[in-house]
Amino acid sequence: MGLSVRDALDKIEAPGEDRVFVQRFSVPFEYPVFFARDVFAEGNGVLKEALFWGGDARTARLAVFVDDGVVREMPDLPRRIAAYVDANADLELAGAVEIVAGGERAKNDPQLVEALQRRLVALGIDRHSYVVGIGGGAVLDLLGYVASTTHRGVRHVRLPTTVLSQNDSGIGVKNGVNAFGVKNMLGAFDPPVAVINDSAFIDVLPGRDRRAGMSEAVKVALIRDRAFFEWMEEKAEALALFASEPLDRLIRHCALLHMRQIANGGDPFERGSGRPLDFGHWAAHKLEALSDYELRHGEAVAIGIALDTRYSALSGLLNDGEDERVRALLERLGFSLWHEACEMRGADGERLLLKGLQEFREHLGGELTVTLLKEIGTGVEVHAMDAGLIERAIEWLRPQEGA
Repeated sequence: MGLSVRDALDKIEAPGEDRVFVQRFSVPFEYPVFFARDVFAEGNGVLKEALFWGGDARTARLAVFVDDGVVREMPDLPRRIAAYVDANADLELAGAVEIVAGGERAKNDPQLVEALQRRLVALGIDRHSYVVGIGGGAVLDLLGYVASTTHRGVRHVRLPTTVLSQNDSGIGVKNGVNAFGVKNMLGAFDPPVAVINDSAFIDVLPGRDRRAGMSEAVKVALIRDRAFFEWMEEKAEALALFASEPLDRLIRHCALLHMRQIANGGDPFERGSGRPLDFGHWAAHKLEALSDYELRHGEAVAIGIALDTRYSALSGLLNDGEDERVRALLERLGFSLWHEACEMRGADGERLLLKGLQEFREHLGGELTVTLLKEIGTGVEVHAMDAGLIERAIEWLRPQEGA
């Protein structure tokens, strides 16, 4: 057993001795997640509270990047951001508000990563400055990765603008980009200094993107919170119509469930083999790639959830009929649970979707660990899946003629 550095320094170590000195320290992480509205309205203090959460009294120097999809819906946003900063003496823009290509394409372009890193250097952004990202999950992943790899880590603040990023990806600790044909191959675990969920962004979000993010709420309810699942069943029609009050509640409760898992799950930086929040994701990640990212992440997750729920029933883990209940909720929310990518096969005739299972294991290494359902509200980890049962589960998803 090694000797602690503190104990070793209590005496002068003799040279030549074979010793192991154990370096040990811990770094606490804490960041606020705000739920707010109209953050850039005159007099709104949420952004300033987020920036100065740690008690830093100096002027906050900001490099602000906005998803081009957000700007399409809110063309006046860059001007409003600049006016907000100009009206606050303790805030400073390092340069003009910049627009970044949004969607999964943002994570598929290595030249964009380098261009943004160069831009931070050109702006003189340092570790006491802030990169402020405003956009969907893909843009936040990209900007978080750029911030974490510049100066070995620049502070970043996230303003998620989609349902999926506000209730899941944007409030977590992961950043990354796609590389070598694999989703999230390059990245870092680097928590933001703050997250601000502004409901005004959801108001202008296209319907397809509002719906896509609901799948992550179904996912976390299935594996962690039966009452939340039952609430979504009760509110399914209102949610499908994007009614503001239930959608706001869905986003907040889903975000809190994810925050609880990150804080209390015992493996926030995924150093083990388990991915407890990734129910349905082994198939979803592969479907995104097979569809050339025509499928939104949340749309692919909905298919993956239905697939793994059916597999859970076929394998005897989940009671008969519960799979139909899950499929019914997803369909009531407006999801299609079939895509032609489910059918794609390689030269050997094997369904390409099955390769997603091996890629899922390779991403973390170690043994395969997949979350399935024991009952609604309770997930269970397994370390193997039967290809024949997966095939049957996929066929269960196929639309029936005349349906």
